[in-house]
Amino acid sequence: MTQRPEPRLPDPNIVLYDSLSRQKVTFTPTAPGRVGMYLCGPTVYSDAHLGHAKKEVAFDVIRRAFTHFGYQVRYVANITDVGHLQNDSDDGEDKMLARARLEQLEPMEVADKYFWSFMHDMEALNVLKPSINPRATGHIIEQIALIEELIARGHAYESAGSVYFDVRSWPEYGKLSGRRLDDQEEGTREAVREEKRDPRDFALWKRAEHGHIMRWPSPWGEGFPGWHIECSAMSLKYLGEGFDIHGGGLDLQFPHHEAEIAQSEAAGHAFARYWMHNNMLTIGGEKMSKSKGNFLTIQDVLAQHDPMVVRFLLVGSHYRSITEFSDAAFESARSGYRRLTEALHEIERRLPNAPAGQNAALDAKIAAHVQAFEDALRDDFNTPKAVAALFGLTTDLNAALNTGEVPRGTLEAAQRAYRDLGGEVLGLFAGGSGPAQSDDSQVVSALMDLVLKARQNYRLNKQYAEADELRDTLTQVGVTVEDTKDGVRWKR
Repeated sequence: MTQRPEPRLPDPNIVLYDSLSRQKVTFTPTAPGRVGMYLCGPTVYSDAHLGHAKKEVAFDVIRRAFTHFGYQVRYVANITDVGHLQNDSDDGEDKMLARARLEQLEPMEVADKYFWSFMHDMEALNVLKPSINPRATGHIIEQIALIEELIARGHAYESAGSVYFDVRSWPEYGKLSGRRLDDQEEGTREAVREEKRDPRDFALWKRAEHGHIMRWPSPWGEGFPGWHIECSAMSLKYLGEGFDIHGGGLDLQFPHHEAEIAQSEAAGHAFARYWMHNNMLTIGGEKMSKSKGNFLTIQDVLAQHDPMVVRFLLVGSHYRSITEFSDAAFESARSGYRRLTEALHEIERRLPNAPAGQNAALDAKIAAHVQAFEDALRDDFNTPKAVAALFGLTTDLNAALNTGEVPRGTLEAAQRAYRDLGGEVLGLFAGGSGPAQSDDSQVVSALMDLVLKARQNYRLNKQYAEADELRDTLTQVGVTVEDTKDGVRWKR
């Protein structure tokens, strides 16, 4: 068994695109060797969709990359189970309540049902579980305390049992999205104007109307928290003042993330130092939308495609780029993923009988591809270039394998590159030819040796029908047998 290298020192050369400063910057952690990351998680009122998959996989790779580069990561991803109203506004019905009424369930039943559905989807896509997965309903006390701080500082006000953030009191409101306050839409609903000082003020606490079953006591009467306040309260609680990275989808930049910054800093708390946003995805060239009929849940997609092919498609585009979901894109991802897994499988098939030693020329090529992979991730987590480095490794490896034997030491170096980079960093190979399957791979190799010997015996005895039947059976289960000048080879 090969030994894993000693833990590396934190890499000081990681560059990321900061949405707040609108430029690439060198990452410097608040605490040396540690990274605190907060990700806006789902509102658990329905099954997760492809947009969630894009976001979760993107930040999962960023998290894994920091770990690979020697950092200890605390990764906090919240669960919204109250306060997120229809159309992301301060008016309308709570999304949880609407679903609870539709399914005739208690709101917490809905939350648990779709939380576990979401977690199942993430497990299928090999997304690591967060270090902490806090729920909004479990942090009502912290949210009330933060609202009280804002009122005391003159940045929030109570009105008819609700509490609103006074955007006019905070001149920096709009600095993340670049929207000047005077340019923002004021709205026209008279009911809103009567309760708010300014229509652009946003809710920190909403009074619970008669019959509203999600309600908690507060200094302003029974009610429930607004959508934005939960993320400020929970990120500060678990990551502390001035934590490192806040992430989320580009669609959350305004108003959600803008509101988070304003309310946190107005309350006197240093907030996230870097902001990262993933771009959207399209289906057939159009943005995914229920109204357009191209809305797909993660479960819809996983019913038709290998989860690792879906993940491979997602990491094949940069997190800040648009990802296209189409039949052609899936076919390309399937082909690319197969190429990598077949190379890794061939390494593991050959390792037990490989001669000792090293191939210096191939070792140098492997090291160059590893360097290219890591350089790509250091540059704002450029996964397309990282994948290209794995393909370069595969090309050089296959060329060497096709010309003869490759020494064990070199095979181990190549295997380590696939496992560490493709497996641990990009999160691929789960359920396939990856690190956890190395023992199974040896068993399969031994069984295949027996099958191929049986086929060879059939051919020597001129029992060609039986030999062809064996080969056809293997083909049906995805195993290709090749007769070459150097003997029989097989691959998945």
